[in-house]
Amino acid sequence: MSSSENPVPKSAQPLSLFQALQVRAVTTEDVKDALRAGVSDFFRRPVLSAFFGVVYALFGIVFILGLLVFDKVWMTVPAGVGFPLIAPFLAVGLYEMSRRYKAGEGFTCSQIFTVIFKQQRREFGWMAFVTLFVFWVWMYQIRLLLALFLQWQSFSTLDGLVTIITTTTNGMVFLGVGTFVGALLATVLFSLTVISMPLLLDKNIDFVSAMIISIKTVQASPVVLLGWGATIAVLVFLALLPAFLGVNVVLPILGHTTWHLYKKAIDDSALTGQQA
Repeated sequence: MSSSENPVPKSAQPLSLFQALQVRAVTTEDVKDALRAGVSDFFRRPVLSAFFGVVYALFGIVFILGLLVFDKVWMTVPAGVGFPLIAPFLAVGLYEMSRRYKAGEGFTCSQIFTVIFKQQRREFGWMAFVTLFVFWVWMYQIRLLLALFLQWQSFSTLDGLVTIITTTTNGMVFLGVGTFVGALLATVLFSLTVISMPLLLDKNIDFVSAMIISIKTVQASPVVLLGWGATIAVLVFLALLPAFLGVNVVLPILGHTTWHLYKKAIDDSALTGQQA
């Protein structure tokens, strides 16, 4: 009898990685537990964790200063607000540290950097493209809104730009519309990346499937996770205010927390059982 006449029962067929990863609903207590674990991970190796925050802060400072040097004053505010959108991609090392902590594995600094370097041969490059694309859309729509609402205004200095935005009617409308559009873009990117980034590090999965699972995770717990996303936005914004200095601590803690939240949101027990 041929195999086609005696097919393997559907229930006995091995699950694909995408099928094996099940989404759990997370609670506010899960987020709190993940945050506590993130803080704990930070203080295990505070210098190494803070290093990633320092790199992020330095890059942000150079980026903003470059805009000022090249007389792109109008871009400094949206760039400062939108720059945190690329933070998840820069947190790969933090995810790997937390993964090893949870698995009880020791590691050296060079091992963490090696893992980061190896991600260029995996799907992280595509996720970086998605992240940077959303950042580009954010910058472009700000330029469009500036043209629509502040076309007659001149902002040769950063103080002048802030004054125009906060003291004129058109400036306030620009601020309101820009905030609304920015919130939508941030929500989209958060939904695409909240789980997909650590998932790509943890499993050999393609970036499209990772983004789909990430969106499903947000759909399973929209109030909790979108509330967490808003909390992240506030914390990062406050960390940016003192010349990016707060980022040195806030970003690493959020990176570690994201890993623990991912482990709470994704159930891979079906995959484990299948491998056994």
